[in-house]
Amino acid sequence: MNPLLATLGGKLTERWLNLLVLPGALFLAVTVVGATLGHRHWHDVDRLRGTLDDLAARPALDRTGTAAIMVALVLLTAAAASLAAQFLGGAIEQYWLRFGRDPLSRALTAWRERRWRDRDGKVAQAVAHAGPTGVGANGTVTIPRGTWARIQALTEARDRIALRVPTRPTWYGDRMQATADRVEAAYGVDLAALWPRLWLILPEPAGRQIQSARDSFSAAARLAAWGVGYALLACWWWPAALVAVACGAVARSRARTGLEALAGLIEAAVDVHGRELATRVGLLAPDATGLLAHDTGDGMSEVFRKAE
Repeated sequence: MNPLLATLGGKLTERWLNLLVLPGALFLAVTVVGATLGHRHWHDVDRLRGTLDDLAARPALDRTGTAAIMVALVLLTAAAASLAAQFLGGAIEQYWLRFGRDPLSRALTAWRERRWRDRDGKVAQAVAHAGPTGVGANGTVTIPRGTWARIQALTEARDRIALRVPTRPTWYGDRMQATADRVEAAYGVDLAALWPRLWLILPEPAGRQIQSARDSFSAAARLAAWGVGYALLACWWWPAALVAVACGAVARSRARTGLEALAGLIEAAVDVHGRELATRVGLLAPDATGLLAHDTGDGMSEVFRKAE
């Protein structure tokens, strides 16, 4: 038991350091540097060194108790800053995935829809003007390589806005909505009602991959929260704005990658394990074969919604 407790304690300590103390301590250090230098002396290393020397020369710091209290205070402040970033990260995560019910969100959704339809029209125009170079033996039509590359580029530009006509104010919300729409179109099942039940029967490897993608998205939201913190700090020390921009850029890239992986894994889980769930709830016989039919998907939605 003692080795087990020691191992668990080591893992908890490592997680506490990585998630709370280190990011918070870095932010606290930048805050101290910014408050010391300010805009006018933003690069004055000698000024910073002198301030640290004056602080270290204070007699109170020679006392062990005072030094211990200072260290504890720094750790607690760093942990508090990290907890605040986690809270703000959760709010940012919800903001990214929100529905467009307020006027600003509806305006943003309409703007994204106009952009999407404009690019979709360019894709359709490029396809319509693609001249075939010949017809294969099996009836396939070939088009020039350059034309096909242009169509692919236009399609990728459209998909960077959304995979389908935007219905939410952000790419993140539209990506998850596209997953729900694709599942409903393929199987006739409501993904929101299906997913909590499907999650319970997923094998451990699949669950770990989905949780890993989910954690990556949450980590990106926390990084965006740190970016907000550094942007506020830039009011006193402008180089912090560079850190804020870097945090925002990396957070955006990681959030897109994480959510893309999460949406793909959720859809794959429905494809692979949807029939198993239908069998477990009694809508399919254990020896049934074939794909999950629409009537079965409708039945699953009706059962899971409980006649809401």
